[in-house]
Amino acid sequence: MSPVLAGALQFLALFVALALAYRPLGDHMAKVYSSDKHLRVEKWIYKGIGANPDAEMRWPAYLRGVLAFSAVSVLFLYLLQRLQGSLPGSLGFKSIDPDQAFNTAASFVANTNWQSYYGEQAMGHVVQTGGLAVQNFVSAAVGIAVAVALVRGFARSRTGELGNFWSDLVRGVVRILIPISVIGALVLVACGAIQNFSGIHGVGQFLGGSQEWNGGAVASQEVIKELGTNGGGYFNANSAHPFENPNGLSNLFEVFLILVIPFALTRTFGRMVGSVRQGYAILATMVTIWVGLTALMMWTEFHHGAPAFDVAGGAMEGKETRFGIAGSAIFSVATTLTSTGAVNSFHSSNTGFGGGLDLLGMQLGEIAPGGTGSGLYGMLIMAIIAVFIAGLMVGRTPEYLGKKIGTREIKLAACYILITPALVLGFTAVSMALPTPKDSMLNSGAHGFSEILYAYTSGANNNGSAFAGLSADTNWFNTTIGLAMLLGRFLPMVFVLALAGSLAEQKPIPATAGTLRTEKPLFTGLLVGTIMIITGLTYFPALALGPLAEGLAS
Repeated sequence: MSPVLAGALQFLALFVALALAYRPLGDHMAKVYSSDKHLRVEKWIYKGIGANPDAEMRWPAYLRGVLAFSAVSVLFLYLLQRLQGSLPGSLGFKSIDPDQAFNTAASFVANTNWQSYYGEQAMGHVVQTGGLAVQNFVSAAVGIAVAVALVRGFARSRTGELGNFWSDLVRGVVRILIPISVIGALVLVACGAIQNFSGIHGVGQFLGGSQEWNGGAVASQEVIKELGTNGGGYFNANSAHPFENPNGLSNLFEVFLILVIPFALTRTFGRMVGSVRQGYAILATMVTIWVGLTALMMWTEFHHGAPAFDVAGGAMEGKETRFGIAGSAIFSVATTLTSTGAVNSFHSSNTGFGGGLDLLGMQLGEIAPGGTGSGLYGMLIMAIIAVFIAGLMVGRTPEYLGKKIGTREIKLAACYILITPALVLGFTAVSMALPTPKDSMLNSGAHGFSEILYAYTSGANNNGSAFAGLSADTNWFNTTIGLAMLLGRFLPMVFVLALAGSLAEQKPIPATAGTLRTEKPLFTGLLVGTIMIITGLTYFPALALGPLAEGLAS
C-alpha cells in the first residue's frame, strides 16, 4: 500500500469516527448545559466554594467569575512551581525560576500550554499532576462555559442573563471532561502509554553516556491534554515520545480526542438555539477548512522536491517513522486548527509551505474546529461579520438567528477579530527590531523570522505548539509570550461575553422573505470566504516575509 493511500485511509477512519460521535456527544452537552438539576458531587463542590449555582448572571458578573477564577489559578500554579523544591514527589528537581513559573502558569491557565522547558527535566509529579493536569481540565471547561454563554445570548430574549459561570464550569469538568478522560486514558494505556509514579531510573548506556527517564501519570495527562485542546506534554518531545504516543493507533486516537468536542459543540449550539440546521452550517464551514488544509498539508509534505525526498518518500525530516508523513500531517493540521499545540513532529522541519499552513491554521483564529469552546465562539463571531458583510451588499440591516446585528454588536465583533493580530504582529515586530531577541533564533533569513512569528502566533492564539529552533527560555520571551497568552485568551472573552449580553437583551426578529438564510450552503460559502479574506488581509505581509519566501526559494 502506498503511503498516500494509507494516509487517505487514516483520514477516512478519523472522519467516520468523528461523524459517529458527533450527534450523541453534542446532544449530551446540550442536555448538560440546559438542565436545572445538580449532581450530588456538584452540590458538594458548590458548597465548598460558596457558590449559588442557580443564580443567573448578567455578562459583567459572568466575566468577573471567569477572570477571578483564572487569576486564582495563575497564582496557585505559579506558587506551586516556585515551591516545587520543597514539595514531596518533586523527583529532586529544583523550584522553577520566576519568569519561567509565570510563563508556565499563564500558559496552562490560558489553555495554551506553551512550554519553553524540558518537562521530564524540570517538573516533578506534584506539579505535573496536581498543577498542570488540573489546569488542563478547568481551562478547557472555562472555554466551553464562555461559548455556552454566547449561545444562550442567541437563544434568550429580553433578558441580559447568561446562566451561571460556576455551574457551567463544574458541569463541564464533572459531566463531560472527566468521564471521557477516564475512558480515553484506559485506551491509551492499552496502546502502550505509561501511567505510574515511578522515579528517575537508568535505561542503559548509549554512545558512551547513560540514559535516564522518569515515569509519571502520562496517559491520564495525555488524554486531557488532547481532549481539552491544551497540548502540554509530559515530555519535551510531546506526542512524538513513545511514552505519550506509542503507535499509529494511539496517534489517530489522539487526533480524534483533539477534534471531537470542538466539532460536537456545533450540534450543541444547534440544539440550544432550536435549529440543528444552524449547527450543521457552522459544522460544514469548519469541516471545509479542516479537510482543505489537511489535503494541502499532505500534498506539500509528500511532494518530491529534492533527491532526499525521493529516497524517503516525502519530507521525513523531523517526523517519527512510527507515524510517517500522513500521520504527522493529519496531526499537525488538527493541532494548529485547534488550540491544542501538541506535536508529533517538528513543525520547523516541514517544507516551507507546510510550515506556512501550520501558521495559517492558527492565524485563521483556530476556528476550524478550534479549541474547546473558543472554536465555537470564534466561528460565531465570524458568522456575525459575514452576515454584516452580506447586509452591506443588499442594503439590509443584518440579522443572525433572529437577532439584529447593530452598531454595538459589530463593534464588539470587530474588536474580537483585531485583538489577536495586534498582539501577534506587534510583539513580532518589536522582537525583530530589538537586538537581543534575535539572538534566540537558530536560523537566519525567512526561516528565522518564521520562528519568532510562529512563537507569538502560537502564544496569542492560545495554541502552544513551537516551531522549534527558537530558544524561548529567556526573560524576554518568557515574559512577552506570557503576556500574549493572557491577553490573547481573556481580552477576546470580554468582547464575547459583552456581545452575548447585548444579544440576550434583544427581542427576537421574525424572519421575512428578505432574511439571509444562514442554514444554507450559500451562507457556508460566504462564511468560508469571509474567514479567508480577513485572515489574508491581516497576515499575508508577514507570511510573505517568512514561510512563503522560504517555500518559493526552495
